[in-house]
Amino acid sequence: MAEVETSPFSTKIEYLSGFGNDFSSEAINGALPQGQNNPLICPFGLYAEQLSGTSFTAPRNLNQRSWLYRIKPSVTHEPFKPRVPGNKKLIADFNQSNCTANPTQLRWKPVDIPETPTDFIDGLQTICGAGSSYLRHGYAVHMYTANKSMDNCAFCNADGDFLLVPQKGRLWITTECGRLEVSPGEVAVVPQGFRFAVSLPDGPSRGYVAETFGTHFQLPELGPIGANGLASSRDFLVPTAWFEDRLRPNFTIVQKYGGELFTAKQDFSPFNVVAWHGNYVPYKYDLTKFCPYNTVLVDHGDPSINTVLTAPTDKPGVALLDFVIFPPRWLVAEHTFRPPYYHRNCMSEFMGLIYGGYEAKADGFLPGGASLHSCMTPHGPDTKTFEATIARGEKAEPFRITDTMAFMFESYLIPRVCSWAIESPFLDHDYYQCWTGLKSHFHKEASVTR
Repeated sequence: MAEVETSPFSTKIEYLSGFGNDFSSEAINGALPQGQNNPLICPFGLYAEQLSGTSFTAPRNLNQRSWLYRIKPSVTHEPFKPRVPGNKKLIADFNQSNCTANPTQLRWKPVDIPETPTDFIDGLQTICGAGSSYLRHGYAVHMYTANKSMDNCAFCNADGDFLLVPQKGRLWITTECGRLEVSPGEVAVVPQGFRFAVSLPDGPSRGYVAETFGTHFQLPELGPIGANGLASSRDFLVPTAWFEDRLRPNFTIVQKYGGELFTAKQDFSPFNVVAWHGNYVPYKYDLTKFCPYNTVLVDHGDPSINTVLTAPTDKPGVALLDFVIFPPRWLVAEHTFRPPYYHRNCMSEFMGLIYGGYEAKADGFLPGGASLHSCMTPHGPDTKTFEATIARGEKAEPFRITDTMAFMFESYLIPRVCSWAIESPFLDHDYYQCWTGLKSHFHKEASVTR
């Protein structure tokens, strides 16, 4: 066991450590069967249930599944029915009928916390995405605002994996494998098919969610970096077994399926797993433990050097979705424009800010806000950042970027933008003006840059 944390919800929370490991955990000694997965009679009269995150015949190094030993099996519920009310701002199949193509640089101000009672499920809304959960290929970017904990219900995403990035307020996530406490500055992944509930120990909460269809997140290859650096597998934390054994009349399972919500009633908690083992598990990661690499002589490195997690495609080096961060670090490059360079990209970039400021935007990009720079749409530092950087001149000393945590969801699929995101009162219609002040510095006399 890796770490113990204090929490207002429990005297201690215990975690297992590692990424992609084959874990095992039991809340009662002896609850895990030995020597086989599916005995005729499980210890303590438990039911054996497998949760598969990949096809049975996926290569061994890619195969993901866990065995859950529970008091009652998850199949024990009434038929699913369309949820009333639903959430019409969720999309998992992106096409011209429900969203639009928009190559303009887009930016949103932080969304207000709702005044009416709103839990995590109702507070989710899709901003953009591409592909389809039906085709098992694509992604969605959501944002959430909530002010109440989920009550007597659990959420299950049949469409894909959720990468949750809280920006305001902690999330207490109860899953079938156990519990996670996730603070701003940490992220959590709840894989496809897991039932979970989100409580809000700090009250109002706001954040971002990336969803992948058909593939799971993994650590990026390190290549010439070598064996160490970026996100270390030891710093990923997995919950330990924890269970409820009590009646829960009219408990509701809310299932997201094809972007639509369905509900099924049952009379017990889905968090009744006494023991489990496998490699298909929820997990969390503290972004402050990321070990960044950077330029030590000239030029600004490509943002891919800051990849925490990647959801790959069949094309080598091409990601369905990369999760990239811009943490505190030193900038030391000589004869170099140190902020991010002006750029047009075959990838599309959705950015968010957890806290602090972002090095390429002096104004307007606020914690809790977001921006979208789609495929081949030019972007880069605003006028203030450019002029301030040039004013420092060639003798600029090394300096440290502090008190900041920005991130990017980057994909090679071209996103469509949801109508409510385009029509949102939080859309910054003046975003383009941050570049209008850029002026020509061209002169015909040769200059020496080094």
